[in-house]
Amino acid sequence: MYIPVKENLKLESLRLFQDYQKSPSTELRNQILELNFGLVRREAYHWVSQCNENYEDLLQVGCLGLIRAIERFETGKGHAFSSFAIPYIRGEIQHYLRDKGYSVRIPRRWLDLGRQAMTIRRDFQTRLNRQPSDEEIAEILEISAKEWQEIKLAFQNREPLSLDVSINHDDDGQTSLGDLVPDPKYRSFQLSEDDRIRLQQALAQLEERTRRVLEFVFLYDLTQRETAEQLGISVVTVSRRVKKGLDLLKETMTKEVF
Repeated sequence: MYIPVKENLKLESLRLFQDYQKSPSTELRNQILELNFGLVRREAYHWVSQCNENYEDLLQVGCLGLIRAIERFETGKGHAFSSFAIPYIRGEIQHYLRDKGYSVRIPRRWLDLGRQAMTIRRDFQTRLNRQPSDEEIAEILEISAKEWQEIKLAFQNREPLSLDVSINHDDDGQTSLGDLVPDPKYRSFQLSEDDRIRLQQALAQLEERTRRVLEFVFLYDLTQRETAEQLGISVVTVSRRVKKGLDLLKETMTKEVF
């Protein structure tokens, strides 16, 4: 029976991971790295146009992120390795660029398209009582689905996550986003690179409506009222989804401690 090349790679990667997790070795790790090196190439190609760094240097930095992802990936959790690895690769490259003094800027055209997309989402929610798909947004904006994904990615990684926003949702006092991070030494200002990646991965596991609310409130610094207006829902609904999302994030993050 014919099996597509992409499916073959997934099966081979899964087999190698199972062997690696039973008996870790540099040889197996390098085989997995080689098989998934396309993930690094894709990220390096994306970032090379936003800085003056050499493509080969970004490849080397991205490989460090891929190695970290390989060492932390657990096949039993049911996540695709590519989805798991991208935040590690991207985070390593972004950390490298920040250390070299670069700031990631979003092109003005993408900013305009991002604002238009918010209007489209609000309009869909008002008229159709649902959110548009990525394909629908791209079609209305008259851009490719690939460019829309790049725009979303740029917005998601524009700012570091702030930890000092206080949330009143517990009976026993205030909770901040930083309280979700297990290591207290990183709670004062910004997430460490490891914890930022872990938090991004935890966000990715939330259902879309809850994740979008948390992204607007914490990543884009909108008030709950502004978030409600953008999504076409009530402030009460936003508040409930923030509470639900934070509870799920806290559960996910604390499961992985030690």
